[in-house]
Amino acid sequence: MITTEQARGWFTGRLPEEWKVEAPEVTVDRDEITVILTIDDVDVADDASEAEHDEARAGRVRAFREDTRERRIEVAREAERRYERKVSWGVKVGDYGEMFTHLAAPVMTRLRQPQRQVLDTLVDAGVARSRSEALAWCVRLVGQHEEDWLAELREAMTHVADVRTKGPAA
Repeated sequence: MITTEQARGWFTGRLPEEWKVEAPEVTVDRDEITVILTIDDVDVADDASEAEHDEARAGRVRAFREDTRERRIEVAREAERRYERKVSWGVKVGDYGEMFTHLAAPVMTRLRQPQRQVLDTLVDAGVARSRSEALAWCVRLVGQHEEDWLAELREAMTHVADVRTKGPAA
């Protein structure tokens, strides 16, 4: 199983330097690797409005998307073969961001990666047997402190994984 750190390391080493103002943001789940690149901000007039900034950034993102399409496809194909997951791309320029591609995995509705990660955490922890059951469980649970609870659950799973590695080999 690939970790986020492994994927981030591979993409950091594989991506062209001119694509990276900062290290890429990489997120991994069972189905998809999301790579969000930060590119250089645009130069606009000092008296430019926020709307002008936003439009200039949108134009920069569009140009980046078109100019890098073939290379991104090449890198994505390599990663998809290596990690057996689809790769989705996004870009940030200043406070403007845009996703180019998304994987929408059918559960009972189409969910994006952050929602699938919540369901996968519940399945991995044994709270639910499937993503569908986890989704139903989430709907019943919605309320206060769910983020705190999931962070606590992930931390507990880390402790369980540590204990498993100290036990006898299967």
